[in-house]
Amino acid sequence: ERILRLAEMCRKLEAEEEKVLPFYPCSLGEQERQDAEQLLQETPAEPLAQALRDYVAMERFWQRFNKAKLEELALVREKAALGLRNGRLRQLLRRYLQGISVSQEVLSEPNPL
Repeated sequence: ERILRLAEMCRKLEAEEEKVLPFYPCSLGEQERQDAEQLLQETPAEPLAQALRDYVAMERFWQRFNKAKLEELALVREKAALGLRNGRLRQLLRRYLQGISVSQEVLSEPNPL
């Protein structure tokens, strides 16, 4: 019951795009997709493969988890890039303001403008 309540709460927080198309389209070709489905239908021989078969229902969870992790990494990289850009813009603004201000210190240095 607790898991179902959590799933309902998470469903409310999903964006409209995630509700309609929760995952990226599959990049497998038609033949590759058929081969994968055929392998999934075969009974596994190894004990580990049999144990993993019990967790096939968790596939949607892992897809969402991996998607969230990828988005988190993308946001971290974007934040770093924006931080660098912000630093450059601050430096340019500082030089510009030094160029238009009049003070004894600024007058003693070459004008950057």
